[in-house]
Amino acid sequence: MSAQDAIPDNAMPDQPDQPERPRQPAPSSPSDNVATLRAALDARTQEVEALRAEIEETNRGVLALYSELDIQAEQLRQATELKSRFLAYMSHEFRTPIVAIQSITRLLIDRVDGPLTPEQEKQVGFVRDTAAEFAEMVGDLLDLARLEAGRVDVSPAWFDMVALFDALRGMFKPVLTNPDVSLIFEAPHDVPKLFSDDRKLSQILRNYISNALKFTPSGEVRVSAICDTPDTVTFSVRDTGIGIPPGSHGEVFQDFVQIDSPLQRRYRGSGLGLALSKRLAELLGGHVGFESEVGVGSRFYVTLPTTYAVATAAGDAGRQAEPATTSGDDHAG
Repeated sequence: MSAQDAIPDNAMPDQPDQPERPRQPAPSSPSDNVATLRAALDARTQEVEALRAEIEETNRGVLALYSELDIQAEQLRQATELKSRFLAYMSHEFRTPIVAIQSITRLLIDRVDGPLTPEQEKQVGFVRDTAAEFAEMVGDLLDLARLEAGRVDVSPAWFDMVALFDALRGMFKPVLTNPDVSLIFEAPHDVPKLFSDDRKLSQILRNYISNALKFTPSGEVRVSAICDTPDTVTFSVRDTGIGIPPGSHGEVFQDFVQIDSPLQRRYRGSGLGLALSKRLAELLGGHVGFESEVGVGSRFYVTLPTTYAVATAAGDAGRQAEPATTSGDDHAG
């Protein structure tokens, strides 16, 4: 019998080897799942507790900082109050001898007790001028003390620009001793009457004009008023003086600041005039500003509302907005 006949009919040829299937992991039991979740929950709880502790520590630090700031604010308030009291007290104490000195020098210059030699007249004039500068410093200190203590009241009333400029012109006429400088008051065309405190506005403009005259060796100082909007008026004092360096612009309206210049060394002052002007303008509901270029001159201005905030209907009824009728520039000489 042949080999082929020896193979059974139901016999199958050899099959190639099949790859083994990966074994599936055994399903986890419910107890294992609970343990895993509990571990994750414990870890998250620890994170939350750590974060809560950090937040509480931060809050304690913030509260401590606020407490320290409150203490420092109270100390600053007390120091400011003490400074204001000191300035007010010293200003009042200084005024008595200053008035006495000014009265004596006035009597000497008027030659009530007899004639003076040229040298004596020169020395008495020096004493008089020094006393006037000292009186101005004391006045600035007293005004500063009142402003910081909140003891400055606003007394608003209707007033006309022409009357204000006339008063300023007469005030500065005696002090215009430099023939090379002209003080010009421009006629305030189309500027209505203001309901504000004319004394405080006058003080602001006096400070501006005084500074302009001091630092203008030659040329002119020009005072003007224009109506920017129906609700605001801007007063400007422009000069052809030495100007202010750009690096000093940020210090101009600060307390006790004087810009260093050759002319500044010739004039003594408290360095409070412009700072007081700024605070007075804010008290009247306005603001101040300036423009300056070295060698060209400066322009200082104050913008005020035409009607102070406490104006009533009764005051509005009595308002008479009459523009100035004069024309041309007026020179105070």
